[in-house]
Amino acid sequence: MSIGINMKENSYILNVKNAYTHAGSFHSDDVFATAFLQILNPNITVHRIFKCTSELDGIIYDIGWGEFDHHQKDKRYRENEVPYAAFGLLWEKFGTLIMDEESAQKFDEYFIQPLDLSDNTGCDNDFAMAISDFNPKWDEDKSTDEAFFEAVSFAKGILERRFEKTKSNLKAREIVREELSKLPEDIEIFELQNDVPWKSAVKDTNIKYVIYKSNRGGYNIQCVPSDEDKDELKKALPEEWRGKTQEELEELTNVKGFRFCHNSGFLCAAETIEGARAIAKMALEF
Repeated sequence: MSIGINMKENSYILNVKNAYTHAGSFHSDDVFATAFLQILNPNITVHRIFKCTSELDGIIYDIGWGEFDHHQKDKRYRENEVPYAAFGLLWEKFGTLIMDEESAQKFDEYFIQPLDLSDNTGCDNDFAMAISDFNPKWDEDKSTDEAFFEAVSFAKGILERRFEKTKSNLKAREIVREELSKLPEDIEIFELQNDVPWKSAVKDTNIKYVIYKSNRGGYNIQCVPSDEDKDELKKALPEEWRGKTQEELEELTNVKGFRFCHNSGFLCAAETIEGARAIAKMALEF
């Protein structure tokens, strides 16, 4: 899978031949950290050890009390007081080889920080529990090393898909921004011409509603969130439309083909583009 790594800036990690982490039972932290290193450098050899020595040459993580360990008393914390674990420390240094700085920070917030917190505190996390289940059972004839690398392969697949999605979303953002550059800055209704993710491109604009083709046929009118990652909307759809039948909506608005309005007021649908435009304009007036 092509991730699009910045190869020029990645020259250091490409030249690292060996990486070392702890042996024995494993957790999501050392597993995802290993998967990340393998994505950055497919030729790196990962060794699982019980003790670090001065002769080791390479990246050492989640063991040894070095740059990429977090078991010492003076371990590092983020500004929001979430402690770093090995994956977070490696991401802090190498994450921008995969994506831009803003995206790398968001990835840390929504994906890595919950894993780091789980590793430091033992709190529940779905990915952490899934990785933990790869550890051999007491009656299973499998070494922890074999199980570890099976877990790494699983984690690597997750990361690759996440990285590809981020790359795709960045491409979509540029497409939408190009569309917006041809329109007046004060528009409040935006008709999306390409079927691409749009939230990050419109969050800092005056746009309240985005109209786009529905994969179920017809057109959707969707409210723009006040923040890309929040549920709060800039302008929700009118309360009196929500949860009504098509017959009721058509009677309320006199728009034929107004077939649906979500009960939470963030989305509605029309059979035609003309109907979608009329609905969006009407919603602005409430």
